[in-house]
Amino acid sequence: MSAEVDPDLEVTEIVDRTVKAGGPALLFEHPKGARHALLINQFGTEKRMCMAFGVDSLDDISKKLSNVLELQPPQGLLEKVRGLQTLKSIADSRPKTVRKGPVHEVVLQGDEVDLSLLPVMRCWPDDPAPFITLPAVITRDPRDGSRNVGMYRMQVIDRNTTFMHWQIHKDGRADWLATDGRIPVAVALGLDPVSAYSASAPLPKHLDEFMMAGFLRGEPVELVKGITVDLEVPAHAEIVLEGYIEQDELGTEGPFGDHTGYYTAAEPFPVFHVTAMTMRRDAIYPSIVVGKPPQEDAWLGKATERIFLPAVRTTLPEVVDYDLPVAGGFHNCVIVSIRKQFPGHAQKVMHAIWGMGMLSLTKCVVVVDAHVDVHDYEQVLFYAGANVDPKRDVVISEGPLDHLDHAPERQFFGGKLGIDATSKWPEEGARPWPKEIEMTEDVRALVDRRWAEYGLESVLPRRGAESR
Repeated sequence: MSAEVDPDLEVTEIVDRTVKAGGPALLFEHPKGARHALLINQFGTEKRMCMAFGVDSLDDISKKLSNVLELQPPQGLLEKVRGLQTLKSIADSRPKTVRKGPVHEVVLQGDEVDLSLLPVMRCWPDDPAPFITLPAVITRDPRDGSRNVGMYRMQVIDRNTTFMHWQIHKDGRADWLATDGRIPVAVALGLDPVSAYSASAPLPKHLDEFMMAGFLRGEPVELVKGITVDLEVPAHAEIVLEGYIEQDELGTEGPFGDHTGYYTAAEPFPVFHVTAMTMRRDAIYPSIVVGKPPQEDAWLGKATERIFLPAVRTTLPEVVDYDLPVAGGFHNCVIVSIRKQFPGHAQKVMHAIWGMGMLSLTKCVVVVDAHVDVHDYEQVLFYAGANVDPKRDVVISEGPLDHLDHAPERQFFGGKLGIDATSKWPEEGARPWPKEIEMTEDVRALVDRRWAEYGLESVLPRRGAESR
């Protein structure tokens, strides 16, 4: 887009309309007051998310991860060959350190550092300043040296400092709190889409996000040593900010118009001091708008939902599928279908989800039977209405909640709701359960064959015809 646009609010309104219309990625070539172009909405549709991963469906990614998680001791020659191929793929995914990369074509240090060169956006009217919203923040755990890459918003304070929004449940915060003074930090902006996604993924602390990106990309992420920090950074990033955070230096960050659809309150967060900016010669700054869903981050969340289904099944093999509704902000609701095997099985699954990684922050879990399509919300609502006796089938519990959740009386902790919408067994106190209404398959086939005769093709295609 050649028109000059203002990163202060104007870009947000353009992007908000474009995302909700299913529109394209946008490159603003002349953002007002900045030296570099602005890329946004690169993840804004399912099609573009699939293109980023080089797949036809997001479920294809989960199949690849499933092959690793389900790896078993081989029984025969063919299984041994497949196992070796999988292990080699994992080994080849490790990040590769190179001597130099495009990210060091321009190096600014000291007084040359100036964040106003970048078109950092102020997204919503009550945001007090511009926020960097699509960073890959790199730290090292001072206890064991392991790398963490996370995505945390950064409010710009001045030309060389920002806040770092390290929430209470995040690994970056744990690394910072483990120091007894200063922690080096690097912030990569403008990565390949898979590496950018991996920074947002809720990986266990012992898994390297860049290794995950390499596995999903099919080739390792190349890293280069930082200029002013003892950290490795992506060699092909558009921009890298290097610097440090002191253990005891805090300031008031926020409010911020967040993915919850509300402004999150101002709170104390650490201050990031930028000691160097490195970049490509014609670097493009990436951004993302969050706000009332759906926004671009919906497809980052849906990718996580699909990719981590095999991991959920590793702990809960009875799970058929699950859905994290975009309108629920991904933390507010989980719908899960199970192969029910015993009385109280749905309650077992609810409590397991409330103890599982970042899913532990979920407020509401709805459990349905295996044949229910968890992505068809009308179908889910039908069973939630038809199969539920609130006195018997609703579970009220409590536990940790998302840092950004404004609803509970106490921050970080509050109520949990579980809804058992499965068919009930006699052992669960149910009367004889009625049979569901279903047409016989032979009548369905008959109507399929005769559909054209009825003259109704303009009203509705013959069953299955839409897939051909």
